[in-house]
Amino acid sequence: MVEENSELKRLLDKITWKIISKSRGEKTVKVYKTKIVKVDSPHGIYRYDKTLREWILIDKDGDGFKPYKDGYYIIYFDNTKCAACRIYDLFWYPFIETIGKDLEGTEYIIILCEWFAKQCRSRSASNTFKEFNVHASPTTAFVEVRDLKIVRKELVRGVLKIEELVNKTMEFTGIKI
Repeated sequence: MVEENSELKRLLDKITWKIISKSRGEKTVKVYKTKIVKVDSPHGIYRYDKTLREWILIDKDGDGFKPYKDGYYIIYFDNTKCAACRIYDLFWYPFIETIGKDLEGTEYIIILCEWFAKQCRSRSASNTFKEFNVHASPTTAFVEVRDLKIVRKELVRGVLKIEELVNKTMEFTGIKI
């Protein structure tokens, strides 16, 4: 009967995996995913998953942003108390959903704190604000990574409209959109 109900089987498998993991002394990790990173989302570093079309919290308490593959990263430094960031959201998310999701070799990251590195409930996000020397919001970092090292970066402060995001992405990456 369990095999006939795939949802029930999936839940039982999940529970069994947690029990096995705990009995082996392994940590069970909860994954936070969202369609839009909001002001009440946990502070931290988010990566856009192009397949799932969701933002996944990838780091909360680590040292800060670390490239996980070669290519280009477009990083949005977001503060929950920033009124201009809420305006930028109106352009950022549609850009990702309409154009960005199809750009090969380009990754999208959001660094979320309450107010820069000063008020942040995430060590990783706070450290990344410091590492990139971000003191204005919103700030968008265009980053090129080779051999998992940042070889070039450019910070753009302020709200970028969709056309400006497209133009800056093409200029920085050389990708024709």
